[in-house]
Amino acid sequence: MIVADDQAAVREPLAAVLGMAEDIDVVAAAANGAEVLAAVAAAPPAAPVDVVLMDLRMPVMDGTEATRRLSEEHPRTAVVVLTTFADDDSILAALNAGARGYLTKNAGRQDIVRAIRAAAAGQSVLDLEVQNRLLATVRTRPSADAQPLPGDLTRREREVLTLIGQGLPNRAIAEKLFISEATVKTHINNLFAKAGFQDRADAVRRAIAAGLA
Repeated sequence: MIVADDQAAVREPLAAVLGMAEDIDVVAAAANGAEVLAAVAAAPPAAPVDVVLMDLRMPVMDGTEATRRLSEEHPRTAVVVLTTFADDDSILAALNAGARGYLTKNAGRQDIVRAIRAAAAGQSVLDLEVQNRLLATVRTRPSADAQPLPGDLTRREREVLTLIGQGLPNRAIAEKLFISEATVKTHINNLFAKAGFQDRADAVRRAIAAGLA
């Protein structure tokens, strides 16, 4: 993975801490989006960069533009945003550009590691504050072209989708339904496969449009 942040005082300690996780290999640290693109392009085909932990406000090329370029040119590389900004415009711009996760810098090490692992596995993770803001935004500006939900969702899958639509993270969903977090992840994987959700933000939008949240 690559850590991207324009502040060396943030970038270097973060790369060092994340590199201590057994299953995370930090191959580069970048000061801007252009450096991210160059590092991803330079990675050998046998060992492509699977995740970029991306700051948003950086010189030369910001994180949103770098995320968009990665989505187009290197779709196998997932982006997890880590930023101090949690305003509606920043969140929506990053998610629309293709970010798979969005965390604020209030997130702890374990939260960041969990988001990186989820992104590498093709899943999405949104900070609870980000989910709540996204939920409020979607409710006030619902999508006019939201697709209907498939008719073969199970009762439990609808319950899980309802809680996703309410902005709950997986752990909270597990506690609400008295099931394990692993079981929640299984239901979410089934939901994504059946409904064709693009990401968790899309699941929130579709849940609201269907009247589940």
